[in-house]
Amino acid sequence: MSSRQRPLSPHLQVYRWQIQMVTSILHRATGVVLAAGALVIAAGLLSLMLGPEAWACFTGVAGAWYGKAFLFGWSWAFAYHLCNGIRHVVQDFAIGYSIPAFIRSSWLSVVGSLVITGLLWACALNGGGA
Repeated sequence: MSSRQRPLSPHLQVYRWQIQMVTSILHRATGVVLAAGALVIAAGLLSLMLGPEAWACFTGVAGAWYGKAFLFGWSWAFAYHLCNGIRHVVQDFAIGYSIPAFIRSSWLSVVGSLVITGLLWACALNGGGA
């Protein structure tokens, strides 16, 4: 066997963080969060099916501060994944591949997700929600 030294792949510590890297990592992470949220939705539907006591327990947990924090994070993950997914669909049509356009669309997906989440929660907390 040869003991020849081979070059190692650069690690994240070598690169300077850029918005493109962050949006790519966030897109994958929000996909995982959405999968966890789908399990919570399934648990909510199951508790609704099991009767008023189970539903009251579920709504009690969802209405607590930690339940609201999870729902807020899940709604932001949904909004971000949606905005970034739309960005990817637009790029699938070969639109926005220049570096300035790519950076602009990356920031637009982040800011757009924050705006959507803020509007959603403003509506829900002002009595517009169920």
